[in-house]
Amino acid sequence: MAKFLVLVIDSFGVGSMDDVPSVRPQDIGANTCGHIFQCKPDLQLPMLEKLGIVNALGFQANNINFSDEANVGTADLQHDGGDTFMGHQEIMGTKPKIPLRIPFSVVLADVEAALIAAGFKVSRKGNKPLQYLCVNQHVAIGDNLEADLGQVFNITANLTEIGFDEVRKIGEIVRQQVKVDRVIAFGGLMVSSQQMHDAVEQKEGRYIGINAPKSGAYDKGFQVVHMGYGVDSQQQVPEKLAKKGVQTVLIGKVADIVENPHGTSYKNLVDSQTIMDLTFEEMCVPGDRFICTNIQETDLSGHAQSVDRYADCLAIVDKNLARIIEVMTSEDCLVVMADHGNDPTIGHSKHTREKVPLLVYQPGIRGVDIGHRATLSDVGATVCDFFHAKSPQNGTSFLSLMNLQEKG
Repeated sequence: MAKFLVLVIDSFGVGSMDDVPSVRPQDIGANTCGHIFQCKPDLQLPMLEKLGIVNALGFQANNINFSDEANVGTADLQHDGGDTFMGHQEIMGTKPKIPLRIPFSVVLADVEAALIAAGFKVSRKGNKPLQYLCVNQHVAIGDNLEADLGQVFNITANLTEIGFDEVRKIGEIVRQQVKVDRVIAFGGLMVSSQQMHDAVEQKEGRYIGINAPKSGAYDKGFQVVHMGYGVDSQQQVPEKLAKKGVQTVLIGKVADIVENPHGTSYKNLVDSQTIMDLTFEEMCVPGDRFICTNIQETDLSGHAQSVDRYADCLAIVDKNLARIIEVMTSEDCLVVMADHGNDPTIGHSKHTREKVPLLVYQPGIRGVDIGHRATLSDVGATVCDFFHAKSPQNGTSFLSLMNLQEKG
């Protein structure tokens, strides 16, 4: 009765990737883990130290030491940029496609025609050449202004006036028409749909969209679905495991963004202690299961450019890792990793393109070099290998390096 836990410390990168100077120069010198450690010389993280976080970092930045017993590797991001949504799709075994980066105005006419053909009432708002779409009076479609510009399109809805199933249908039509990294369909219970139009903003003379926090979409009754480019959930870990009778449990933000129709998903959770408590409880439930947990508050701390808040979140994770490791058996496996970086000291508040740590633990196995992996999908491939399931679309298992006892 084996458990495989993947704990994703969101944004906890260990140094900028080699391609950063050419593809993302604003991230040159980024090192989320290293800079936090340097800024917090007295920070104590005994479990992450034991698991080999400094080994993955490659240098000692404070009082946290190298570990002789750790099983450690690192991994590059295969997806473009550094994105939580695509990072988790990659972990689950999706091979990332190269998305387009374009303003919504480039595809506005195509999206408009597709929605009209599907029976929706569509109008254009704003002044030419920068316009966005209004659908059925209560839905706005335009550029996402919070992510890197050109990567994401937003569908913002007043759910007081339109059902979320209808909003999802609109999102699916938009997704079919565009090749940007992500389409996000979401909404909340607003007093008036005018709130969306009052929150319209323009950036760089090329992008126009709804300022989502300002619109009030997040304030009450928030619902969301993320639609990635080239993501096929049938080729991901949860679907592969379901065919072997192994349940997938998703906890935290990963539950909001990864399809898991056959398993258990704890959605809309942010508080780190609550998330770690649920993870501990799931580790104690009898039976084979794959558990993937996302700690989002570290990423939020990076966006806030707060080293202190980030360090406090790491301390919560570390304390709860000790509880989890205490209940692990020799059959269980733990991987602690990240999905990108978000260096709070780099000078901007967005994700940073960094390699991530792979800290692998199973009782009795020590000192294994996992190596530097080309994709986060190697974790998903290892999970499937662990449970003798068919491989996901992407990734190479490192199970043989661990010489783990076979599970079936």
